[in-house]
Amino acid sequence: MADSPWFKQFTSSKEYNFMKDQPIVYFCAEYALNDNIPIYAGGLGVLAGDIIREASEQEIPLVTVGLYYHEGYLCNDLYKEGIMMKGSSRTNPESVNLSPVVDGKGNRIIVTLPIQDAIIYAQAWFLQIGSVRIYLLDTSISQNTEENRRITDQLYASGKEMRFKQEMLLGLGGLRLLRALQITPIGYHLNEGHSALLTLEILRDEMQKHKSSFQEEVDRIKQHIFFTNHTLTIAGNGTFHADLVLTLLSGFAKEIQVPVDEIVNLGLIPESNIFSTTRLALRMAGKINAVSKIHAKKASEIWKEYPMVPITNGIHLKTWDKIYTKDGIWEKHRNNKNVLLEYIHKTTGVRWDGNTLLLGWARRIVGYKRPLALFDNLKQFKILATSSDQPVRVVISGLSHKNDDEGLVILKRLQKIITEDLKGTVVYLPNYNMSIAKLLVAGCDVWLNTPVVGFEACGTSGMKAALNGALPCSTADGWIAEAQLLETGWLLQSENLADDILSTLRQYIIPLYYERDSSGAPKKWIKMMQNARDMIINQFSASQMLRRYIEEFYLPLIQSHQSKK
Repeated sequence: MADSPWFKQFTSSKEYNFMKDQPIVYFCAEYALNDNIPIYAGGLGVLAGDIIREASEQEIPLVTVGLYYHEGYLCNDLYKEGIMMKGSSRTNPESVNLSPVVDGKGNRIIVTLPIQDAIIYAQAWFLQIGSVRIYLLDTSISQNTEENRRITDQLYASGKEMRFKQEMLLGLGGLRLLRALQITPIGYHLNEGHSALLTLEILRDEMQKHKSSFQEEVDRIKQHIFFTNHTLTIAGNGTFHADLVLTLLSGFAKEIQVPVDEIVNLGLIPESNIFSTTRLALRMAGKINAVSKIHAKKASEIWKEYPMVPITNGIHLKTWDKIYTKDGIWEKHRNNKNVLLEYIHKTTGVRWDGNTLLLGWARRIVGYKRPLALFDNLKQFKILATSSDQPVRVVISGLSHKNDDEGLVILKRLQKIITEDLKGTVVYLPNYNMSIAKLLVAGCDVWLNTPVVGFEACGTSGMKAALNGALPCSTADGWIAEAQLLETGWLLQSENLADDILSTLRQYIIPLYYERDSSGAPKKWIKMMQNARDMIINQFSASQMLRRYIEEFYLPLIQSHQSKK
């Protein structure tokens, strides 16, 4: 890999040694570590997991902070009557190899934080992945009231008050845990706005250290804070009524002896009474990045006062690669496809031929991603898909939040499609998780990506699919806008999507897939598979992403600190 020599050189540098003593700490609300640890919901957590895995592979001494959710996220099952949405059963942290965080005497470390006029207690769990330390806070302990024990029940809890308590725990509690562990970070990397309240606890620390005022420290701490934004709409992140925030932060304000409205003003959306954690993070960070070039461009139109550099997301190759070598990509893909088809049969009862063209769509079920665009002209698609000599099959998977009414409408329509309109031609795989994602990206022939352009910040599922030879068929959003699809896939028109998908299938994809040589292999298709795989390895790996974070965010801070000594 092209970045390997750079990482080898970096790990022998004085900056690397400094980072071992004063690490960068990465904060995120969710992490996809594995399917046994139920603390992720979707792409944000999978990205955070890939950063951890890449940092471990490259021996980067990263510290990460999150929350331990006992019940995980919701599952959807469309094959039952109605739409079944359920959380997972409670998971004991020690049963998934997490260790309690203890002090030098073996006693549990407990951190406290004020929420309104009460004190919240939190224990923590620890996991080491190579060079990366992972700490997860947990309020399910006897010192708390029953209500506050539930703060860490479920990721993205229902109800604004519980959600804000989670964000207080992650931000304020996260730094208090680091302090109890005597970890002294040089910098803090906020992956999305859920951990933005961390900046308030940093302000508290610096005020005490410098005997300075709140406003004096607001600008001084910026150089230590990095923020990665994943959404262009403030509403897409945490937004809370100012009255609720004033109430819940009142105890913290008393602790630091700063008027609570002065604190809340840092995150207020102008000319409103809405507090936004995204706005707080934008206001407090010294460096901000978007996760693709088109995302950065769109962000500059919305938040002109907060310039973002584009650092395009990448994937941890070793986690997602099911091809492994350059030779024999078609044979390995066929094996992977057969594994997927067997899983589809086991799960849905539908059995498909391995020689049939298989399209895949899998990600969060939400309106702007347009999961059902392929079926908008249902009659025409059915004629195309059920051709006797060149059939098409479709597998869909993904989760919708129980409070997302639009997502539930989509699921109900999808339920009718798989059980009535296109029964046997389209299937849905319930309980979407990393394991199912690995099966899908390795086994599908074509990977559909259909967002409204400008709404998908990056969209890494297509990278994972292309790595395994599944050809991208996508609108020009996120990372796709930076990819060369001329000999790797197909670009779709965002404005006329339903018709363009059908015409692209009819004119290009179906004929190319079914064009075989005397040995039965689609030579031109295989060449495109190899091109797609090479593109991901060379342009969209997590190693490139991590290197840019180190070079552009972490190193300048470390070097600036060293030069002052």
